[in-house]
Amino acid sequence: MAGYSRIFVIVLDSLGIGAEKDSARYGDVGVDTLGHIAEAAGNLKIPNLKRLGIANLRPLAGIAPEADPLGRYMVLHEASLGKDTMTGHWEMMGLKVTKPFKTFTEHGFPKELIEALSEKTGRTIIGNKSASGTAILDELGEEEIREGHLIVYTSADSVLQICGNEETMGLDQLYHYCEIARELTMKDEWKVGRVIARPYIGKKKGEFKRTSNRHDYALKPFGKTALDALKEAGLDVIGIGKIHDIFDGEGLTQSLHSNSSVHGMEQTIDTAGKEFRGLCFVNLVDFDALWGHRRNVKGYGEELERFDRKLGELLDVLNKDDLLILTADHGNDPTYTGTDHTREQVPFLAWSPSMKNGGSLGEADTFAVIGATAADNFNVKMPDGTIGYSLLDRLLQEVE
Repeated sequence: MAGYSRIFVIVLDSLGIGAEKDSARYGDVGVDTLGHIAEAAGNLKIPNLKRLGIANLRPLAGIAPEADPLGRYMVLHEASLGKDTMTGHWEMMGLKVTKPFKTFTEHGFPKELIEALSEKTGRTIIGNKSASGTAILDELGEEEIREGHLIVYTSADSVLQICGNEETMGLDQLYHYCEIARELTMKDEWKVGRVIARPYIGKKKGEFKRTSNRHDYALKPFGKTALDALKEAGLDVIGIGKIHDIFDGEGLTQSLHSNSSVHGMEQTIDTAGKEFRGLCFVNLVDFDALWGHRRNVKGYGEELERFDRKLGELLDVLNKDDLLILTADHGNDPTYTGTDHTREQVPFLAWSPSMKNGGSLGEADTFAVIGATAADNFNVKMPDGTIGYSLLDRLLQEVE
């Protein structure tokens, strides 16, 4: 059977679909990102996701299953330990993370790290706690501008974040400080998954706004992934949104920065109108960053509806030999306590204009079926040490 010429993998960052089997170990009991959003919305308008089978995959309040769904759908379980963006994405492309990245949520960063960062940047460090990115600007933004201090904070993720005012500090200086922090946090005892530059504008509390010039300084993957295998085979590997940051550019032939999830979908639609052969890998971060972490149920639901409208546009422009895969990297239930990600299973929705029918593919015990399927489609061997297995035959065959 002939394979696909192009594969589009779109990650709806944090759109979990219910508690993972081991979620209680992570303190996540009864979590269900998509389910609780649907309950709260009452009438979530996502007709294109519905056509692909999202409500056939699992019951959703106010959304009836499709009698004849277009897509092939299944539940994916995470094999890796953790519940963060890098863990989820790395597993999709074949890497099993067995040691969760370090977090400093409870007490902030160690004194020794803060002192070293202060010495190398020449600035007094303020903040040093787990906080919402917008709340900490209202708390400390005026002081940073007035005194020339440096806001450093973390979250429930494995991140060290540095704020910088674009008008007073400048982007280049902020990025330089983040490069210093990345170098310092390569030590095992301080090793975070990402150092994140968080630029903002405004002069006083209530007026501060973060800009789209965020930049992530991620650890390089600890081994080769499906992305590397595809690139080395001469195929196009296009990253849209945070993909470049998550993989530190490894395995990509082209990267596009997105200003929002809607922008990311517009870039994906534009890419679909161009000629290439290979993989287009997309991360849509607003679900997580703007709504999940801020526990904004209404905003999350509205973001899903915006995505669904753009999804309809994408479905209309895909070629007959294209394959679309929609998935997520973890959960972030906006109805749950705290502001952390939630340990959840994730959706797998696949569709091609060449499919004659849809239906259930059951469950998979790893996200790595995605990368393995892409590699198999292009007759590329997955790198040694990777996990996962291909679903290609099941996608190409007709569902009975």
